[in-house]
Amino acid sequence: MSKPQIDVAIAILLHQDKVLVGWREAKQHQGNKHEFPGGKVEQGESPEQACRREIFEEVGIGLHDWHAFDFIQHEYDDVIVKLHLFHATVPHALLNEIQKPWAWYSRQQLMSLNFPKANQAILQRLYWQQQIKITADLPTLETLQETLLYYWRVDASAENAAALNQLPTVILKQLIINEDLWLLLSTEVQAHISALHLKQHQLLQKNKGDLQLGKRYIAACHDHVSALHAQKIGCDAIFMSPVLATQSHPEAQSMGWAHFSEIARSIEIPVFALGGMRPELLTIAQQHHAYGVAGIRNF
Repeated sequence: MSKPQIDVAIAILLHQDKVLVGWREAKQHQGNKHEFPGGKVEQGESPEQACRREIFEEVGIGLHDWHAFDFIQHEYDDVIVKLHLFHATVPHALLNEIQKPWAWYSRQQLMSLNFPKANQAILQRLYWQQQIKITADLPTLETLQETLLYYWRVDASAENAAALNQLPTVILKQLIINEDLWLLLSTEVQAHISALHLKQHQLLQKNKGDLQLGKRYIAACHDHVSALHAQKIGCDAIFMSPVLATQSHPEAQSMGWAHFSEIARSIEIPVFALGGMRPELLTIAQQHHAYGVAGIRNF
């Protein structure tokens, strides 16, 4: 006998480095576990319509600007669950309207919560290491550090794609590469890349719906307009630069911590400070509303 199939709409609600999470009661399927808000797609409604309805009913807020996040199918012993995932940012003005027992958790805290197995891919996408090394050299198994993500900043060429196609999965899962290079990879290798990078000119050419479904994006931004655009089209995080003076781009005028903080505070997705950064500045960066830091020479 075939298992029943259930279509479920799930909402990933974001506010800066926080994600909204609830708790499933024991009597529910996969009970006594944490959960993201959402519910069953009813007959006659689309998954996005179900998501909007569930968030209004369960969480108490009405959001209209949704982005497709992923589609995940997971087979349990008793049922096949099809998860239609969407994400949306929650502005500060709506925070006090969120109903209990929904609560905000940092992305680091998510990794220690008890979620159903079907949510593991979601958690991996939401979690970001707080330091990103920018390099033209590929890490090796001997040099790989779990606390870092590595943005491999190279041209989109057949030669560089061939190099990536030979790497073990453990390295691929910590790599950020530009979207143009990602498009040259085999489908199997594409699935393991940690995140796709957009240069600012690539970012500004994209609209909502243009991003690859199921992939997380980090975009290079140099001003408030580009940062807001990255959030508007559904990017997962941004590099904001240059914060301080940098040897790699000495001609660029740095924005300083005050201006960086003003921009980062207005963005609901993680912001990585870039330009003159080193690991020791992580605490200072976070005091100015950064999620993390990124750099070249000092990492």
